[in-house]
Amino acid sequence: MLSVSIVIPARNEASTIAVVTKQLISLRPDFELIVIDDGSTDGTGEVAADAGATVITQPYSKGNGAAIKRGARAATGDILVFMDADGQHAPADVERLLFKFDEGFDLVVGARSGLGSQASVARWGANSFYNRFASWMVGQPIDDLTSGFRAVDRRKFLSFLYLLPNGFSYPTTSTMAFYRAGYSVGFLPIKVAKRQGKGHINLLRDGLRFLLIIFKVGTLYSPLKVYFPFSVLTAGLGGVNYVATAMVSDSWRFTNMTALLISSGVIIFLLGLLSEQLTNLQYKDVSVDED
Repeated sequence: MLSVSIVIPARNEASTIAVVTKQLISLRPDFELIVIDDGSTDGTGEVAADAGATVITQPYSKGNGAAIKRGARAATGDILVFMDADGQHAPADVERLLFKFDEGFDLVVGARSGLGSQASVARWGANSFYNRFASWMVGQPIDDLTSGFRAVDRRKFLSFLYLLPNGFSYPTTSTMAFYRAGYSVGFLPIKVAKRQGKGHINLLRDGLRFLLIIFKVGTLYSPLKVYFPFSVLTAGLGGVNYVATAMVSDSWRFTNMTALLISSGVIIFLLGLLSEQLTNLQYKDVSVDED
């Protein structure tokens, strides 16, 4: 029987971590429970330890992704379950996640649905766009690209640690990496509660970072699929400029703008081709196991 480790990154979640920890231990005392105290200043680590969790303390805040990586390295279970410390994820849903995992998946993501499951309208809109964009990239429906509630094969997850950022976009990166490697990814509909306490994401500060997720999705899966349309568009504008100039001046000659647009389109295509090859190299040592 496969063993399970639950990893919870926590930063200044003293008001909720005890409840989450006690509920998890009550439901499954046989599961390893690790809380990564990411430089908290409110005693989160002490509260979690008193509630029965194994606590790993980071001397200063390194980010959600860094906490996840620290917990994954420390865990001993065959299956890792990641969840938030703020009370949004129901401990009872861990069992449902694992039942889905047992159907043959390598990664199962708890998928939030509807506006009520998001922190704000802006967050819901951004996540909806990410899901549609990522679904187009991989050719499969992706119900929730950014959910932090997930169960994953530990050995396979560890093979992608070098790809994972230290910030909040680790779910996006890991999901796309699993798709790119040919592993099986499943989604389980879940309901999330309203988070308790203050969130750590600032829309103004992190807005650009979330936009960069779009480019990361393409880079991790198939860069050429993103670069190629832009190259065709740019070169096509060069062709349009060539025809328009000819119609106005009655002279079929290449202008500087036409040459610039067409050459830019070619360069963008070549950059996409190079990125595609570099992406292939990232996954050259990842094998899809049939066991």
